Amino acid sequence: MTSHSETDCPPEGSQPPEVAHPRSIRSFVMRAGRTTEGQARALADLGPRFVLPYTERLLDFQEVFGRQAPVVLEIGFGMGDATAKIAEVLPETDFIGCEVHEPGVGALLKHIGERQLSNLRIVQDDAVQVLKHMIPAASLAGVHIFFPDPWHKKRHHKRRLIQPAFVQDLLAHLAPGGYLHCATDWEPYAQQMLEVLSAEPGLVNTAEGYAEKPAYRPLTKFENRGLRLGHGVWDLVFRKPA
Repeated sequence: MTSHSETDCPPEGSQPPEVAHPRSIRSFVMRAGRTTEGQARALADLGPRFVLPYTERLLDFQEVFGRQAPVVLEIGFGMGDATAKIAEVLPETDFIGCEVHEPGVGALLKHIGERQLSNLRIVQDDAVQVLKHMIPAASLAGVHIFFPDPWHKKRHHKRRLIQPAFVQDLLAHLAPGGYLHCATDWEPYAQQMLEVLSAEPGLVNTAEGYAEKPAYRPLTKFENRGLRLGHGVWDLVFRKPA
């Protein structure tokens, strides 16, 4: 989950040193954040096992997880609360989470340690590049994109992650029968998501318009905040035909 605050964005053209990719649509928005002592300890103790280094080489999921199981990619997991809960309730599925912000990576590693999760790995890099270089074609059972930055201002809409070209990239990496699950608490972005996903001939909507929140997705801090403010939350679940 990426930040909803545009004040957290860096000056144009800046990017973190560990994400030195050419300028393009990215899966993340820069935001300030301090790594706590507990997060730093988790990074040091658990990072070597659970954080996969970015590489321009396709992953072998069986090698990574030590078993054959469906694999779901999560793009932008924020502080990892929902990611850890989903991995815990779906132990027969393996998860790869992409997040560039170190405090979030450390926080998810803490969850992994506390919950003793073995079905979760992290790549601390831009998911657009991870998808392009590390994920084999037609290999994913699902993709989760929860509460991506909505880029409220009209002139920034081109920076939104859910764009036709990126959806085509996602589709190419979904296995037959695989699904794409998006969620947002910004209705104009939900409308754009629905329009873009509905226009992709390789995907089929699993609902008439927006979907009911799947049972596996817990309420996130963004969702709870929105509900307190009287805002809605929109889930979209599209599937690649088997």
